[in-house]
Formats: sequence, structure tokens, C-alpha cells
Amino acid sequence: MTETSRDAKRARTARRILEAARQEFAARGFEGATIRGIAAVAGVDASLVMQHYGSKAALFTAAVQLPGDDAESAAEHLLEVLANRLRELPPETSALVRSMLTVPEAADSMRSYLDERVENLARSLTGDDAHLRALITVSGILGLTITQHFLKLRAFEGASHEELLRAARGWTEYLSRDS
Repeated sequence: MTETSRDAKRARTARRILEAARQEFAARGFEGATIRGIAAVAGVDASLVMQHYGSKAALFTAAVQLPGDDAESAAEHLLEVLANRLRELPPETSALVRSMLTVPEAADSMRSYLDERVENLARSLTGDDAHLRALITVSGILGLTITQHFLKLRAFEGASHEELLRAARGWTEYLSRDS
């Protein structure tokens, strides 16, 4: 019985770490989030984070995975991503987006990140066109990020954060379901 209790406690700890990692990566990005910060949010020692996930990169990979074949979870995840992108961007994200068209290293970094986002989202969708819907969705979120934070389209001035998310809900649900 002790083994089951130990396994259950270990699983709960891993879930707390993963949830804390999702919060920290969403708020600070990969570069800004730290193992110590994630451990603090999870209420565990930093060594436990490493025991469970091995590295920051492995934890990031686990934290950004969507459940497979779950369109509802994918749509909700996309709304969360949009909510984060429509708020003020963290400085490192802003610098990366601003630099991606002029600095080859920034372009490579952004391309790798977005390619991984497309693949991750496509795995959670069904249908022959899942990869294309994932590509359109990821590209659309990047476009919204650029038009709001860098081009500062006037149309954003009259729209509240809640109104934008309400309008986006239909879009994310449509792109997340099998066509």
C-alpha cells in the first residue's frame, strides 16, 4: 500500500510542477521562466523539478503539449494563448517578434518555436486537414500579436480584452474541429 501512496504523491507533485510550469512559461516565456521560479510556484524544491522532468527544455516540451484528439481542449488552449498574446507582451517575446524579420537568429528561433506549435496543435486535431488548420491558427495568432502590439491597428482601440476573446471563441472552435 505504501508504494501506491508514494506513486500517487509523486504523480500529484508532477502535476503541480507541470501546472506551475505552464503558468510560468505563459507569463515569462521559455527564456524568462526559471526552474527555481517554477519550483516556487509549485511549492517544491527545485531539485524535484529536475528529478521529475530532467531539464528546463524537457519540462517546456511537456508543458506545451496539448491532449491528442481533443478539439475542445485545443480550442480552450487557443483562447488562453490568445488571451496572453492580447495582453502586454513580456519583454523577451516583444524583442523576439520585433527582431524576427531582421535578425537571422531571431527568425530561426521564432520559426522553430512556431513549427513546434503547429505540430503540437495538429496532433490534437482530427481530420485530413488538421495540419493546415493548425498552420492557419498559429499564423493567425502571430498576426494578431503583430497587428495589436507592433502595428497598433486602430481597430484594437475600441475593443476590450473580453470582447476580443468572445469574438475569437468561434474562430478557435471552428479551426479546432474536424472540417
